[in-house]
Amino acid sequence: MAEKLSAEERALLHSELERLRQEHRDLDSAIEALVQLSASDQLQIQRLKKRKLVLRDRIGRIEDQLTPDIIA
Repeated sequence: MAEKLSAEERALLHSELERLRQEHRDLDSAIEALVQLSASDQLQIQRLKKRKLVLRDRIGRIEDQLTPDIIA
């Protein structure tokens, strides 16, 4: 599928991929900060972790689009 992408589409996917990775890192930091608080909100932490998993899935799909299939 990667060979069917135009240069513009690839650039957009790379841009989106970097944005998602940054958001994933930011969520990681936010979760860590909440965990450090003794009176942290467990529900909020669960929501952030779920959002992080959704981002990880989206990152994986974009990486798959950018990586050409190798036929063995």
